Amino acid sequence: MTTKTNYVPLKILFLSLLSMTTLFSVEIPTQKAEEKKFGKSVELNAKVIQLSNAQQAVMSLVSGHIERYYVEPGQRVKEGARIALIESIMLSKMTADFISLKKQFIALEKNYNATDSLYKKGMASMQDLNLQSIQKNAMLAKISALHSQLQTLGINTMTLKKASADYILYAHSAGKVSEILQPLHSVIGEDTAIISIVKSQAFYIKSYLPLEYARKVKLSQKMLVKYADQEIITHVTQILPQLDEKTQRIVVLSSVDEKVDELFINAYVSATLYFDADETHVAVKKSALSFYNNEWVVFVVKEEDHEEHGGHDEDEAHNEHEEGEDEEHGEHEEEASPYEARVIEIITSDDEYVGVKGLEVGEEYASDKSYYVKSMMLKSSLGEHGH
Repeated sequence: MTTKTNYVPLKILFLSLLSMTTLFSVEIPTQKAEEKKFGKSVELNAKVIQLSNAQQAVMSLVSGHIERYYVEPGQRVKEGARIALIESIMLSKMTADFISLKKQFIALEKNYNATDSLYKKGMASMQDLNLQSIQKNAMLAKISALHSQLQTLGINTMTLKKASADYILYAHSAGKVSEILQPLHSVIGEDTAIISIVKSQAFYIKSYLPLEYARKVKLSQKMLVKYADQEIITHVTQILPQLDEKTQRIVVLSSVDEKVDELFINAYVSATLYFDADETHVAVKKSALSFYNNEWVVFVVKEEDHEEHGGHDEDEAHNEHEEGEDEEHGEHEEEASPYEARVIEIITSDDEYVGVKGLEVGEEYASDKSYYVKSMMLKSSLGEHGH
């Protein structure tokens, strides 16, 4: 029984030591606190919107019957992508007329050249020659008009050999298909809207700014938006001249310039507007912050660890004295965290750094992976209490 009861605590101790060893073996990046200029910032309520001109209806330029859709709602399309196939009697007639007129023009041109040859020999009158010239030019005008119409419809007249009723509708700009407006196999008229496309990167953040900041907000100022699990950098593009009636706040629009997948219209988000930098504070990276013992802290490298890294060794007699101490006590000393939790006060921040009180310029701190340091210190404190 004695052996069995001792085994479980030994196993727990072994796992605890193993966990401690793993934590202490993680490489923690460090950085020195430095002075940095910060601008004032303000947290705002905001939402994702699109301006009215961001949604585009793709129109059919011919009447006909919708044979096929190449896209579906929610699909992203590039400019020039195929949208729909429409069978059009109107297009069939236009292409047939174009081919027929080209053949007639060739015949008229041959007759004109023959008459011109006879005229030069004195065997045809100037009246006959002028009449054929008028007929040829009239035919050429009809061909040019049809050519222009077919070109508008995306038909290449240079390769047109036979009449065709197939009209393919293309996207005029890149974006996401918002809605299919006409059912498949429906009959449509000329200038009918077929689908609607939301243009790519036509999103804006609509924020509500307190009136007290009216003189501080300017165009091009940076605004950091938290959306889902990512941060989006936007810039102020419009400051509307009228206050929002409900909130009595200034309405500010900032454009989303970077590509963001799955950005939903009317989604409520939080935004931080940063004003021009005019205040200097001791700065640390945001990733260095940790909430520890109900306070914001930064884990600072202890002074003795600076001395060890710098090569300031203790004298040999002192080292021998340390080596002669109790082995278990020595293990706890080795496992002690090389960091101390420094309580700080957050003054201001930007998208990467935080201005704080409680640190001095040049102090070395854990700039990232603070959760490892926090776990390390908690493990150390538990070990000390157990000892």
